[in-house]
Amino acid sequence: MEDARLNILVVDDEPDICATLAEILEDEGYGVHTAGSAEAAEVLLREQMVDLVLLDIWMPGEDGVSLLRRWAETGLAQPVVMMSGHATIETAVQATKLGAYDFIEKPLSLDKTLLTVTHALESSRLQRENRDLRAQAGWVERPSGDSPAIRQFREQLQRVAAVDSWALLLGEPGSGKEVAARYLHRRSRRAQGPFVDLRAAAIARPNVAVELFGSEEHGKLTRGRLEVAHGGTLFIDEIADMDLETQARLFSALQERRIIRVGGTTPVPVDVRVIAGSAQDLAHAVQSGQFRSDLYYRLSALPLKVPPLSARSVDIPVLIEEFVRFYGARDGLAPRRFAPETLEVLRHYPWPGNIRELQNLVERLLILAEGPEISAEEVEGALGLDNRLVLANSNFDGEDFGGTLKRARERFERAFLEYHLARNEWNIARTAEVVGLERTHLYRKLKNLSIALKGERRAGEDGDEGEG
Repeated sequence: MEDARLNILVVDDEPDICATLAEILEDEGYGVHTAGSAEAAEVLLREQMVDLVLLDIWMPGEDGVSLLRRWAETGLAQPVVMMSGHATIETAVQATKLGAYDFIEKPLSLDKTLLTVTHALESSRLQRENRDLRAQAGWVERPSGDSPAIRQFREQLQRVAAVDSWALLLGEPGSGKEVAARYLHRRSRRAQGPFVDLRAAAIARPNVAVELFGSEEHGKLTRGRLEVAHGGTLFIDEIADMDLETQARLFSALQERRIIRVGGTTPVPVDVRVIAGSAQDLAHAVQSGQFRSDLYYRLSALPLKVPPLSARSVDIPVLIEEFVRFYGARDGLAPRRFAPETLEVLRHYPWPGNIRELQNLVERLLILAEGPEISAEEVEGALGLDNRLVLANSNFDGEDFGGTLKRARERFERAFLEYHLARNEWNIARTAEVVGLERTHLYRKLKNLSIALKGERRAGEDGDEGEG
């Protein structure tokens, strides 16, 4: 990130005022552009993103109020402060109604001007953050939990946040790639800049280029996500869903640090960090010709694997608490307690939909459950679990239901642990985390249930073959 300065455009037909304001604002650390007319301002704004406009009201040709009105019709991209030495109260009120942040009178007071500029930029930043927060339904501040998998992932994110390179988040759908991307952004040098997301899978392929690069068609200028993210971070989720032509344009734009809008001809400088997310195997997509190798190799310089919820089931109680607090604050839903046996059901569920599935489940239970405590039966019903189906798909037969309850429990525990050991490639640490047991406790269980570990099994099998 070469330049983190905020940029201000001064629009005034008096060259002395433009020069004086430019000198003052540059001394304060701002980047400054000047324009002597509405037409010149329009040309500059097509080529350059700015964070604030100081706009004179009385200018030859189109005046400032008319220009402000046109900007208001298409949505103000940045705060505008009006300036004038001859304006009436009615003019100031009109400008404010059109969306101007404030009004300052000429001759300009240095202290008043700098204070107004500071307040306008801070107000704009807070409005952007509030919009982001409203758009982040269910968003949490960081990848939460204390499992070894998520602690290691957070440490990786912190290291990657310290550099400005592109990054690639690989993970199953719903595993929390956007939360990880926002965490990266907030801990980076770009934290004061915008965080913009683009969900490539949700946009029709012909429209992705316009969403990314913007357009200049039929006399209308539309700024794309890359331009809006200038000085900040762009998170592109499911980047593999972009067509090859858009991938090529994206790679070229980020290499050259400039874009050309669809239908436009003028290059526009951009300074953006890209974080991409994908649930697909991008290396395989490159081999099959569905993803560009140059873009892949640039992104995969910093690949990060987002752990699925099934690999960090001990974090489920923490995540549930976060979602309960969120829905209580957002929707006024009464908090409910998840009973210990309920949490056991949740810890042993495979979570094909990951954290998103857990969040949806919590919301549904808070709305539909009755009483202060949510039972295991309510959770099983909400998840569509059915004990008869579990038994039908297991290796139990009629003989397994004979004998004592203790014997039946041992049979179930043996089948349960062998299933999870096989699923986790007989890795004891990973299996212990998934089933919610301490490693030493798991070892004792395996010994008591006469379950041999993978190496012991192989030795036994080899011995059997020798005896045969």
